[in-house]
Amino acid sequence: MSHGDERDRQIAAWLKENYIDAGKLGVTTRDLDVSIRFYSETLGMSLKFRDGAHFAALDGGSVTVALASALDHPIPGQVVVGIKTSDVDAAAKAVEASGGGIVKGPYDDPRGRRAVVYDNKGSGLVFYSPLAR
Repeated sequence: MSHGDERDRQIAAWLKENYIDAGKLGVTTRDLDVSIRFYSETLGMSLKFRDGAHFAALDGGSVTVALASALDHPIPGQVVVGIKTSDVDAAAKAVEASGGGIVKGPYDDPRGRRAVVYDNKGSGLVFYSPLAR
């Protein structure tokens, strides 16, 4: 086994051990009202919550669809996967060590700790850990 294979195995093991949930998809929208109507009326998703004219979350069953304006979307124009993890910093470092890149963070915001990254093929991910309640 090469050093690279061993490193990939270690990273995969860490990810498996530390990821809790990969249940959010972030979608950019130019018109939040139109997008909410589409996802609720056309696809039957119920609105979980809305934050002004910039963000809304819809219940897609096993996944939450997060609609965000370019102002609030972590990578405007790209669908991103939100991954809940117990260690945002370590997750971002693991992605970077495997050929991905850090777009923003890790950082704290009013909802918790986050990092916006690209995987090794350019797909967007947001690692997050909600605030302790």
